[in-house]
Amino acid sequence: MGGIRIGAPVPRLPGRTPAFPEGEVARAVSPAAARPRVMVIAEAANPEWVSVPLVGWSLAHALRAVADVHLVTQIRNRDAILRAGLVEGADFTAIDSEALAGPLWRLAGALRMGEGRGWTMVQALGALSYPWFEHLVWREFGPRLRAGAFDIVHRITPLSPTVPSPIAARCRRAGVPFVIGPLNGGLPWPRGFEVARLREREWLSHLRGAHRLLPHRRATLGAAAVIVGSRHTEGEMPAGARAHYLPENGIDPGRFAPGPRRAGGPLRVCFIGRMVPYKGPDMLLEAAEPLLRAGRVEIEMIGDGPMLYELRRRRAGPGVRFRGWLDHAALREVATGCDVLAFPSIREFGGGAVLEAMALGLAPLVVDYGGPGELVRPGTGYKVALGPRAGIVAGFRAALGEMAANREEVARTGAAARAHVLAEFTWAAKAARVAEIYAEVLEERR
Repeated sequence: MGGIRIGAPVPRLPGRTPAFPEGEVARAVSPAAARPRVMVIAEAANPEWVSVPLVGWSLAHALRAVADVHLVTQIRNRDAILRAGLVEGADFTAIDSEALAGPLWRLAGALRMGEGRGWTMVQALGALSYPWFEHLVWREFGPRLRAGAFDIVHRITPLSPTVPSPIAARCRRAGVPFVIGPLNGGLPWPRGFEVARLREREWLSHLRGAHRLLPHRRATLGAAAVIVGSRHTEGEMPAGARAHYLPENGIDPGRFAPGPRRAGGPLRVCFIGRMVPYKGPDMLLEAAEPLLRAGRVEIEMIGDGPMLYELRRRRAGPGVRFRGWLDHAALREVATGCDVLAFPSIREFGGGAVLEAMALGLAPLVVDYGGPGELVRPGTGYKVALGPRAGIVAGFRAALGEMAANREEVARTGAAARAHVLAEFTWAAKAARVAEIYAEVLEERR
């Protein structure tokens, strides 16, 4: 929530920024016991934004604890990375591809007809500009890679498996292992939710399979390691791909310390997300209606979007509070006063909001499909089977009723959810897993 809008305009800077120091090029390939020298490519990596840029930044930054990382990113992220304390030239390089990326981003904004919509359209136009970014990266770093300045090249973003990487084949010819991921995307729209798909301006989703015809795809997915962020994406990998499963979202434990819970009273439930049809805020309120009337449940609706006005008009009443968008501190304060995150989204790739709520000690209630279904394991939350709208509403109503009658079990589930996240989904834990993948890649190379 909050943060700077992705794609916000930034001042153009002339030329390319300083690259990796020349004195580093002469180093020999790292011995097995040393930290690997990794060039991390993350075109989207920004500590002050949300969504994909925050994932790119968080993983790249966490990898600095397990490897000697030089981050290569797009110029729009430069100022935020400097404010985060990294040194330009030594720690990161900003590549100016705005001559092509800027106009295509503005075109995507016009065609998607609404903030946060038309994601497939944005990805398609981004795929047109991304090869130019990697062309500039290779022009800057190609000689260093051929000279052995890095042990591994790891592309973190784009996260989409539909965007191939022209550098992959060049790295192979230079003798440098190429790692890509986490990749995630392409989760099919479930049947019965065609109206939600159209409201999201997802006209191009039916043509997504055309990405298989793009150049460089075979070399990209033939990487030394392909990190996949979902089981669906894992299933889309071609035969022989060296896939490693690792969900892309993570948390910083320092930002998600749980607060005091209110004792007694009704079950407190929160929804966190955009107020759009596929996220299901209307399904949640419909499911909870008899429990709200009976005073057994209270709901905090956190988020904004095109459905908010109608939801307020039709569903406002005792026990329901619409909070709108909240910054991180305010969101944490409201969420930590709740017992449950109820999230009936029917198409979620990663489920970052679910993971963050679990980190706060809330018991998650989700639809068993996509990212949330994979994050919520037995004993750490509650899942409702994917089905038609009426089935999801009935499932959430039954689950909320059982949870309202078993508050102690809900508290135990929330505690188990937090322990699960702290064990497996911190950025440090993810970096450690990626370090294992690096070690496997380098061992195979030797």
